[in-house]
Amino acid sequence: MTSSAQHTTNAAHDSPTPAQEQDAVDAIVPMIPFVLPVVGAVLIFLLAFIAVYMA
Repeated sequence: MTSSAQHTTNAAHDSPTPAQEQDAVDAIVPMIPFVLPVVGAVLIFLLAFIAVYMA
């Protein structure tokens, strides 16, 4: 008879999992000081362009 201990598998070691998953919000937060002024400047430019075009 064969014992079931010889036929065990380590499924946890077969699938690669990252040691620590990074949250999407945590990845974006450091870029806010650079992205926010750029988006604000583009928005102001577009609003000014629309105001000049409509006038």
